[in-house]
Amino acid sequence: MKILSAAQLKAVDAYTIEKELASSTNLMERASRAVADKIRSRWTIDTPMKVFAGPGNNGGDALAIARMLSEANYKVYVYLFNTSGRLSPDCQLNKQRLLDFQNVKKDMMGVHNVEFTEVTSQFTPPKLEEGDLIIDGLFGTGLSRPLNGGFASVVKYINASPATVVSIDVPSGLMCEDNTYNVMNHIVKANYTYTIQYPKLAFFFPENEPYVGNWEVLDIGLLDPGTEETATFYNFTEKKDMVAMLKTRSKFAHKGTMGHAVLIAGKKGMAGAAILSARACMRSGLGKLTIRVPESNVRIMQEAVPEAVLNIDVDANCFSQSFDTSEFDAMAIGPGIGTSAYTVQAFIEQVSMTKCAMVIDADALNILGSHRGWINQLPRHCILTPHKKELFGLISTTRNSYEELERTRELAVRQRIFILIKGAYSAVVTPLGNVYFNSTGNPGMATAGAGDVLTGVILSLLAQAYEPEVALRLGVYLHGLAGDLAAEDLSYEGLISTDIVNYLPKAFKELRRV
Repeated sequence: MKILSAAQLKAVDAYTIEKELASSTNLMERASRAVADKIRSRWTIDTPMKVFAGPGNNGGDALAIARMLSEANYKVYVYLFNTSGRLSPDCQLNKQRLLDFQNVKKDMMGVHNVEFTEVTSQFTPPKLEEGDLIIDGLFGTGLSRPLNGGFASVVKYINASPATVVSIDVPSGLMCEDNTYNVMNHIVKANYTYTIQYPKLAFFFPENEPYVGNWEVLDIGLLDPGTEETATFYNFTEKKDMVAMLKTRSKFAHKGTMGHAVLIAGKKGMAGAAILSARACMRSGLGKLTIRVPESNVRIMQEAVPEAVLNIDVDANCFSQSFDTSEFDAMAIGPGIGTSAYTVQAFIEQVSMTKCAMVIDADALNILGSHRGWINQLPRHCILTPHKKELFGLISTTRNSYEELERTRELAVRQRIFILIKGAYSAVVTPLGNVYFNSTGNPGMATAGAGDVLTGVILSLLAQAYEPEVALRLGVYLHGLAGDLAAEDLSYEGLISTDIVNYLPKAFKELRRV
């Protein structure tokens, strides 16, 4: 699913209108109907609806939704803010439709269930109570500067109320992409955001969660011309994308045809990282796994992962010496290896001499962060999988997630490498600058070792001859899906990284089921 900018959304609207011989009013009616239906499915007829409509098209949507809810016999209170005396044509039309419907209903039934207030100067705020539903239609995707003055005051009033808030398309005041220079306390804090046709880039950044709340894309059948005008670097991965990427295993497959991977992981006292990564690797379809370990971890590794072959380092306690990896199809390095002087030198030697597909994670990323010049020695199309702190070692700290993403894209393009920014909606950044946000995973996966598990999954897929981009995107999706399946049975709080490993087979089965 594409993630389009505010400007591109206008192009999609215009193309749909042209191809369908429709009008902007028709599209507004479709969008409003989708939101109204969603509201009706979640909130009962006893819920008072407080609609805040702005003077533009987002306000037009809000007025149309108010009319549709009134038709369904909800009690609706509408506040249309028209302080400039200029409504957009579609907003003006939907204002008139609402008033006409109100009058017709009163004539036919003697009562009406819409209370309409047009605010042209002074605004007397209504009482907002806990059982109310506020429908935020003040401003949509066309906003280009922070809210101020009276509208900022209205936003603060909404945010101070105990009522539940639904925003139409985007929370009022939130920019679709970059909010670096926005005034964040002038943005509506929505509990739910029902966005039209495409998610917005700002939804994927953690600092915007208090404003976006739980968001959902509503498909209203807009048409994408698929031209340069709507080409985008940003995408949201869906299940169908992953199903298409998953290979079918041959009847004649054997361990020699399903890939041979090598994992460099675990200093003394950190064997757990190696175990989690190794088990995840074997649970993801790999034929053979070799683990490079220090002597101190040999016994525990043989007992914990009997399926693997061990390659024992000359140092008893850490990874200290590079070795020949020519027999392997893929290599992962980093989980629990530490950052001793021996390991640091062995790391850069190993990375420089290895020719197969590669995943660099955990302590290996910390080493890179402390020796930034070494990033120039990384082979093209290798995969880096940092969490936030490890990423800042590579790109320095940033003001917000938008800047973080853009700097990561610049690094990936410059070095021709893949970078995974781990977290909610983990972002796969490619050497071409494309970004794929992941759609699986949950807060229960915020637990020690989850990243080690992910490294094992990606390593396994690389060794099975998946292209690096596919291995990374599919690995992240399966890892998140295994976490979702585990959390469904065990709860967020009860989830540990071993559970993610144990649910990997169910995750593969879930994709195969489609």
